[in-house]
Amino acid sequence: MRGGDERSGSLFSYVDLEARVGKDHPLRTIRGIVNKALVALSGEFSALYSPMGRPSIPPEKLLRAMLLQAFYSIRSERQLVERLEFDLLFRWFVGIGVDDAAWDHSTFSKNRERLLEGDIAAKLLSAVLAQPCVKRLLSTDHFSVDGTLIEAWASMKSFKPRDGSDEPPPPSGGRNREVDFHGQKRSNETHASRTDPQARLYRKGPGKETKLCFMGHALMENCNGLIVDACLTEANGHAERIAALHMIEPRADRPMPITLGADKAYDVEDFVNELRSMNATPHVAQNTNGRSSAIDGRTTRHVGYALSQRIRKRIEEAFGWIKTVAGQERTKFRGRKLVGWTFTFAAAAYNLTRLPKLLEAFA
Repeated sequence: MRGGDERSGSLFSYVDLEARVGKDHPLRTIRGIVNKALVALSGEFSALYSPMGRPSIPPEKLLRAMLLQAFYSIRSERQLVERLEFDLLFRWFVGIGVDDAAWDHSTFSKNRERLLEGDIAAKLLSAVLAQPCVKRLLSTDHFSVDGTLIEAWASMKSFKPRDGSDEPPPPSGGRNREVDFHGQKRSNETHASRTDPQARLYRKGPGKETKLCFMGHALMENCNGLIVDACLTEANGHAERIAALHMIEPRADRPMPITLGADKAYDVEDFVNELRSMNATPHVAQNTNGRSSAIDGRTTRHVGYALSQRIRKRIEEAFGWIKTVAGQERTKFRGRKLVGWTFTFAAAAYNLTRLPKLLEAFA
């Protein structure tokens, strides 16, 4: 018999969120890993909040909600809160009951500053990797490093002389009037963005478009391609190598040498010599375009060098996910500190998306 297309309701409804989520859903594995990491960070959260006053929304719930925002490419906190109103899967992952009201979207901006001061994004990344089930997936000997540009939340029209000498006349076409930059000499030494003064004018290479941007850096272990460290700096020609040395130094403090794979941008004598002084073998791609490479036969003759050169390209998969799925290709925030926090948080989210299949494969 055909059922009727009628809407029925009941006075009482008993919904078990746990029963509504499939046993093989990947978010189950991710939630278990995240919960253990958040328990490890409980002391950090307590230090950020006052012991007196009205209880706030738990930071654990806010962080779980922000992870969902990265997983499902949700553009804003306002849209995330709207999704929490009707999506049972989201409510289950965050830890909100069926009858509980979702909080206001402004809660994120108010609490993000507190989490920013505690450097929670980097600590969450470390707490996830420190779990025994995850730690056995990581290589402690072989790493790769690379950098990528994160476009700033600032228009090129905001890039104006620092001394204010080139103030335009009163606009006639509104605040978004046409501006002709042809023939003008503009550089980071003489100009700065009025919207985000910490953004820098930079281009990736000859013939590429110049943009106001930051530079994100990631250190990847070569066994399964997980990000073990991430940071963000201003965009300049030395930032990639400086960040690489900063991230690899704690991991090079061991008796046995480690390897670090990188592209041609890292083929600089000072960088190569600094790595060797740290007991790290520089598996850097040779740059012989009109110059001599700092990498010689002592390194390239080994089979491991070719292997590192092949594996290091997997770091682009992480950058691709962070910039497209997690929405970091152009940041929605201003200031290097906040942009860096969200970049590192997106790197932690990328690792979490990889873990369900990796843990299943190595079970």
